[in-house]
Amino acid sequence: MADPLLPGPLWLIGCGNMGSAMLDGWIAAGVDPSHVSVVRPSGRAVGHGIRVLTECPEDEVPAIVLLAMKPRQLDAVAPELAPVLDPQTILVSILAGVEQESLRARFPTPGTIVRAMPNLPVRYEKGVVGLFSDSPDVAARAMVTGLMASLGHAEWFDDESLFQLGGALTGAGPAFLFRFIEALGTAAEQLGLPHDQAGRLATAMVEGAAIMAARSEEGPARLAQRVASPGGTTEAGLDVLDAGDSLNDLVARTLEASRRRSHEMAAEARRG
Repeated sequence: MADPLLPGPLWLIGCGNMGSAMLDGWIAAGVDPSHVSVVRPSGRAVGHGIRVLTECPEDEVPAIVLLAMKPRQLDAVAPELAPVLDPQTILVSILAGVEQESLRARFPTPGTIVRAMPNLPVRYEKGVVGLFSDSPDVAARAMVTGLMASLGHAEWFDDESLFQLGGALTGAGPAFLFRFIEALGTAAEQLGLPHDQAGRLATAMVEGAAIMAARSEEGPARLAQRVASPGGTTEAGLDVLDAGDSLNDLVARTLEASRRRSHEMAAEARRG
């Protein structure tokens, strides 16, 4: 039976935290597990009744291959994988920092190579997936768009450097937000709330605020103003966050550190 999200077999090369999150999201979105194979040296099961192999399957040609191992494993994987790929195979890489040029050098056969940068909420179909490709194949790009959009919000970049910056924002961003949630809960605990209650309230608050930001036609700065009454408790807290532009400076330095590391990883991949 045809799969509405897949034109043929899907192989995942590796299945760590991000790969398994994408896989869970795809199964929830309706991908047939029988159309998926996971290749991982350990052979460890991934659930959903999905076939797991220690070597590339010999009984099919993949329509899509997702590189989901660690970036440092690229040169160990490429010699085995590259010869079995077809010109019509769409190669999708979620390897942070590994540029299109580096992928093409190792996988010359596929007509379409796509870089994707998902984040962990794809597991709940609430993720963000940045996409970049130098391929002009409209049909292939549309197919990738549909597959990634089933995980949440998918957005293409025309410039690879902007794709990498977008990846720093959305790929690493959840970790930064989790730290902020933790900081809010810890501060409330230090002021007297029980630990568990402080964590629950901070998490629930962020979930509601994120929904409000996503659905509102107003920007976050305006929404913050709407929450804050003149001379009130919210304004008092915002005065601390806004003092000396310290929050904006901290976040800018955080994103720059992520982008800088992405550039370093790209250089490492180019060197091989």
